[in-house]
Amino acid sequence: MKKPELLCPAKGLEELKTAVIYGADAVYIGGETFSLRAKAKNFTKDEMAEGIRFAHERGAKVHVTANILAHDKDIDEAYRYFGEMKELKPDAFIIADPGMYTIAKEVCPEIDRHISTQANNTNYMTYRFWADMGAKRVVAARELSLEELKDIRSKIPASLEMECFIHGAMCISYSGRCLLSNYLTGRDANRGECTHPCRWKYTLEEETRPGEYFPVFENERGTYIMNSKDLCMIEHIPELIEAGIDSFKIEGRMKTALYVACVARTYKAAITDYLESPERYRNRLEWYKEEIGKCTTRNFTTGFYFGKPDSGSQIYDSNTYVTEYTYLGHAEDIAEDGSFILRQKNKFSVGEEIEIMRRSGDNTICTVESIINEDGEAQESAPHPGQKVRVMLSAFPEEYDILRRKGG
Repeated sequence: MKKPELLCPAKGLEELKTAVIYGADAVYIGGETFSLRAKAKNFTKDEMAEGIRFAHERGAKVHVTANILAHDKDIDEAYRYFGEMKELKPDAFIIADPGMYTIAKEVCPEIDRHISTQANNTNYMTYRFWADMGAKRVVAARELSLEELKDIRSKIPASLEMECFIHGAMCISYSGRCLLSNYLTGRDANRGECTHPCRWKYTLEEETRPGEYFPVFENERGTYIMNSKDLCMIEHIPELIEAGIDSFKIEGRMKTALYVACVARTYKAAITDYLESPERYRNRLEWYKEEIGKCTTRNFTTGFYFGKPDSGSQIYDSNTYVTEYTYLGHAEDIAEDGSFILRQKNKFSVGEEIEIMRRSGDNTICTVESIINEDGEAQESAPHPGQKVRVMLSAFPEEYDILRRKGG
């Protein structure tokens, strides 16, 4: 069986490096324009160049999203943008709009073109069309079942790759083509500005009773009627591999480096274990589930893979994520005594018990022994996000090891 690519998201340079270090075969990122995650930090040209270099040096690929649905006013800028990308040499573009596809093909014919899930790729004729147009890969619509994906795979050229989402947030609208945000807030989801109104709390008001709000579901706070659970296929790696899917895609270009590390490390282990020994994969299922549960999540569903989702795939009483672990940062510039530099993400204190999340798959519980600021002064805690401190723990980390604390 062919080993599938593990494709992970990155909102910035830190997340890209984390994804590669923790097992991603490829990372998908967005530039400052033409990306469907306008609220993500995204990459400047220099950051993109550094990220591509970092990934290529470690045998990983970088795919750049350019998947907005373009208007006429975008065309001149698109020519300039793809010209800039030609210099940076990413491995592929992820594109939904035929006009954007045409420009990318004209300006950068040497760079692979992948067709975004935004293009609503739901049947084998669509896949054949894109193959005829020279596309290297098509990203399946999330609304397809595993049986449909198998059928498509059997009817398309062997050279055309199939990419499928296997983990992360689900969208209320068909393959993400949503108008709700535009209608309610004037911010267009199809141009990267989604305000996620499917996660909002809703109530019902009767025309002749203004000011009287009735819950749509039996909950005094209202209901989150369009709030889907997150997709998670960690228990179904065998079925996905046997279906012939070429690339396993993780959603999450708004997520932290801790999320990226968790999903990359866990799915990489599950894929490797299954291909080497199905028995080993089965024996480690509980570990995979435990580790993937440490990511920020809205609880899990298998989406459309085994049939259309029902009410059990929705969350009606909350729009908040479940956060079991807090991201503190990652270790860098490790000294001989085991102390290291940490660019702190959340508060932690001397004497506190934290966990070192290692690339090997091990987790080491340890205690914070000291925190020294840039002026060489000892601190009892590191309360300011972004502060650069030197830390000593009761256990030694390695470069890029993630530090996390149990609890929100």
